[in-house]
Amino acid sequence: MNFITKALIVFCAVPLGCLVGSQSQAAEQSRPNILFLFTDDQAPWALEASGHPHAVSPNMDSLVKQGAYLTNAFTVTPVCSPSRASLISGRYGSELGITDWIHPKSEPELGLPPDTTTWVQLLQKAGYHTGLVGKWHLGTPDTMHPTKFGYNHFMGFRTGGAATKNPTLEKNGTNEKIVGLTTDILTDHALEFLNNAPTDKPFCLSLHYRAPHTAWLPVADEDWAPFADLDPEIPNPDYPNLNVPRVKKMTREYLASVAGVDRNIGRVLQWLEDKGLDEKTVVIFSSDHGYNMGHNGIWHKGNGHWVLTKNPPATENIPNGQRPNMYDNSIRIPTIIRWPGTVEPGTTIEQTVSNLDWFPTLLEMAGVETPSDLKIHGKSIVPILKGNDVPWANDFYAEYSTKHQSHTHMRMVRTPQWKLIRDFLNEGRDELYHLADDPAESNNLIDTDSPEVKAIIKQLDAKILAKMKSINDPVLSSVSAN
Repeated sequence: MNFITKALIVFCAVPLGCLVGSQSQAAEQSRPNILFLFTDDQAPWALEASGHPHAVSPNMDSLVKQGAYLTNAFTVTPVCSPSRASLISGRYGSELGITDWIHPKSEPELGLPPDTTTWVQLLQKAGYHTGLVGKWHLGTPDTMHPTKFGYNHFMGFRTGGAATKNPTLEKNGTNEKIVGLTTDILTDHALEFLNNAPTDKPFCLSLHYRAPHTAWLPVADEDWAPFADLDPEIPNPDYPNLNVPRVKKMTREYLASVAGVDRNIGRVLQWLEDKGLDEKTVVIFSSDHGYNMGHNGIWHKGNGHWVLTKNPPATENIPNGQRPNMYDNSIRIPTIIRWPGTVEPGTTIEQTVSNLDWFPTLLEMAGVETPSDLKIHGKSIVPILKGNDVPWANDFYAEYSTKHQSHTHMRMVRTPQWKLIRDFLNEGRDELYHLADDPAESNNLIDTDSPEVKAIIKQLDAKILAKMKSINDPVLSSVSAN
């Protein structure tokens, strides 16, 4: 019996099931791991890579150098819960009944509808070992637990906030107080998940940091050191009645919180390198929305607060001190993707993308088909990550209905040239900005008599109404009534 004959006999003796199983296992192992690093209240300007003179972000900046930096990435709602709902579902918050941050005490039953399909579920079904460490904020009832939406493992907090130090977090299904800084603790448990992940499956870990959400302090001594004696540069220091000392104090604390996140990101990236997995892992860094720090006289995000020594007068639905907004600083999000072997290091992507695009993008990265009958609104950005010259629409639609303190129904459309914001609840609060000439959005042109500007308003308003109609926005009924 020659060698070839023996080999054929051995091959034929192998059960077909074993061959299929080994092929399936090989297919799973060929898929990239996915590490999704997600911060809370992270401004894109708070990176050294963005040109900030004081930011301490060497690990975020290393991802920029090693991957793609998306400079026109946005969230479709500038506040926590609806932004996170869109991220995980590929749908607008108004379609899911989530249009503002979920208040766990006054809205104990509100959250992500249990029948919502998420990209996490689809990755899990495709063989990924999935985990979420950190913030959920999409409902506290057990029917809305992260493990109901595709995560094999959850450790963190289901409400909107946790203490900066010595937090109470859910671990193994029970709440316990854990000693230490929350940013460090979440990283500890992310590494625990990675160390315990099965080696015969790709992993998908969502690490949702609590920082740099307020309160920013305390932070580790090493994270505070660069800012302790800093007299920071701030935007708009000459804004009328700006409380400059307060803005500078907050800037120091905020940047220190960002530095703490960055240091911990470095710990996870080092783990990937030590395990030889850095070339097999897609690393994504992003945030739920942006942030203002004295920009346009406010601080915070979409539910902004004036940071002035004398506030403008309150109006019927906007109490004193509030400035609900859809400024670019609130809706623009820092976004970086490192995908070794696919994304050219040092790539800058200027096309307009949103958090709705993560759903189809992550599935395509993993080689998982998006169900044809699934209603989602995003578009995979994989082609542009690969450098392909594909048609791309750069118009962007966003929504924000506030109900905590202020009350608004803001709807917005943004092009590379213009932005129109309409408040369908409050007459006189519409805004128009010529972004090409006024990127800081300091000059509201809504009442301009120019025929050209009025024509722009008409065009953009038609786009807003068409989008509202296409997603069956409940606010549209009040528009029709008027």
